[in-house]
Amino acid sequence: MKLIIAYIQPEKLNAVKQALYERDVTKMSVTNALGCGQQGGFHESYRGVDIEVNLLKKVRIEIAVNDDYAKPTIDAIIAGAKTGKIGDGKIFVVDLADCIRIRTGEIGSAAIG
Repeated sequence: MKLIIAYIQPEKLNAVKQALYERDVTKMSVTNALGCGQQGGFHESYRGVDIEVNLLKKVRIEIAVNDDYAKPTIDAIIAGAKTGKIGDGKIFVVDLADCIRIRTGEIGSAAIG
């Protein structure tokens, strides 16, 4: 089991969701996030004062999958989020020790679905 965590541009969320649905990945958690990576932010002037904005809006997607769905899930996120420019995002893949479905008590791969 894997936990896939992706940080993407907010405007790419619909494209990523569509790419995931095409690969039968429909269970996910989505959270608004702030952060910066290689692009480092930008400067703007507000009422004559120079302001550095280094925390940019991002979307965090978390998807727990069984091992055989990890590669299709990652490929779908890349297909939906990639523009080829700095700031496209990152994907982290973490081994998931266990998963428990609260309603039924199922454990492990059966709980992920």
